[in-house]
Amino acid sequence: MKKLPLLFCLILIFGQLACSKGKEEPPKPEPKPEPGQPAEEVTLQKSLPFPIGAAVNISLLKNRTAYRELVIKEFNSLTPESAMKAGVIHPQENTYSWTDADYLVSFAKENNKRVHGHTLIWYKSLPSWITNFQGDAAAWETLFKSHIQTIVAHFKGKVVSWDVVNEAIADDGTMRSSIWLEKLGPDYIARAFQYAHEADPEALLFYNDYGHEYGPTKRGAILNLVNNLKSRNIPIHGIGLQMHTRYTMPDNNLASAINTAAQTGLKVHIAELDIAMNPDNIQNLTFSPALAEQQSQKYKFIVKTFNNIPKSQQFGITTWNVSDADSWIPGNYDRPDWPLPFDSNYAKKPAYQGIIDGVK
Repeated sequence: MKKLPLLFCLILIFGQLACSKGKEEPPKPEPKPEPGQPAEEVTLQKSLPFPIGAAVNISLLKNRTAYRELVIKEFNSLTPESAMKAGVIHPQENTYSWTDADYLVSFAKENNKRVHGHTLIWYKSLPSWITNFQGDAAAWETLFKSHIQTIVAHFKGKVVSWDVVNEAIADDGTMRSSIWLEKLGPDYIARAFQYAHEADPEALLFYNDYGHEYGPTKRGAILNLVNNLKSRNIPIHGIGLQMHTRYTMPDNNLASAINTAAQTGLKVHIAELDIAMNPDNIQNLTFSPALAEQQSQKYKFIVKTFNNIPKSQQFGITTWNVSDADSWIPGNYDRPDWPLPFDSNYAKKPAYQGIIDGVK
């Protein structure tokens, strides 16, 4: 056999090496889950990059298994629907009823969930001993301070945040008429924050109200109030947008509400979210697939807008209760409605996926 010249052999060898280096490694197959291991279940608390909460009814939490299990599985922040309102927690002048609120705090600790307190000062849900109280300005101030500080101190280190004052602005932008305004004057709001801060300097303190998305009148008044407190170095850390809204609310109204709240520099809490689907009170309305899709898109828009504000200001989103069966809306307005992400059987609605899609 004829020998090839040395140079030619070297060229052949190096050519083959160069070709082999130029070839890409074939892609390695994705590791498969171990046989018998299910894929991790999607839940709201695992899917969202900020806390997701629900306002909870303590009786349902204790007595309805489906309710309790859904709360444990889906949410990582809890607000008491009523258990910390004055009429429940402070029924007599010298009597505090801690049972339900303590239960919630224990349940939250056991299940690794945050508690947001609601609400220290509100014009509603007042016990008769407060509405009938007879005393001079000093006696009213003592009542006010003691009520706030006794509750906050009881939960110090257990409740991370509070709605200190709730709904102090009327829809026309004026100060809402209330027994607190009448007896304590307009600066009762600032003093409420100061008293709460004294009782627990680590707690985050919020002003909470509805109607930010209605338009500039009420929203402007709320923002003026909050910015005034900030400018006076009153200890306020966050602004709560209740966001009891409806599927017909224009997206730009919702965006203005969330983005102007963020412009205060405070933490933002969408604090009582539900989306009414029957705002016209149609008694024979049914929840159609078309309505379900519109609700899903509205939840998605709200979550997406919230997710776009600075991360350090994202305190979280809380729905007002858990399922359509538990919502305040049908009873309050005497109509059929479906405002929440879970239906009356605690099954996920399209709105559930809308919430998750809002952060994709």
